[in-house]
Amino acid sequence: MKIVLTDRALKWFKEDYGVKEDEYVKFYPQIYGTSPVQDNFALAFNKVDQPIDKGVIVEIENIRFLVEHDDLWFFDGHDLKVDYLDDEDEVIFDYQK
Repeated sequence: MKIVLTDRALKWFKEDYGVKEDEYVKFYPQIYGTSPVQDNFALAFNKVDQPIDKGVIVEIENIRFLVEHDDLWFFDGHDLKVDYLDDEDEVIFDYQK
């Protein structure tokens, strides 16, 4: 599995979400949502100090984006592309095989 962020998404995480260098952003499944890869689960994210059980990590401009090992099931073999839509002021996820 890979995690890819667009330049727009990276800018949003830094400027609007307030992620600083050497911090982690963790993507994880949350129940009672919807996604194209899992029924009844959506993808969420938050800042964490340290990962508990590193699964997949990508570092961009000294910011680490990760999915914990126990959450990899959610992606069902898909890669994650994270983008940001200016018009809708929304972070979006694209799941690619």
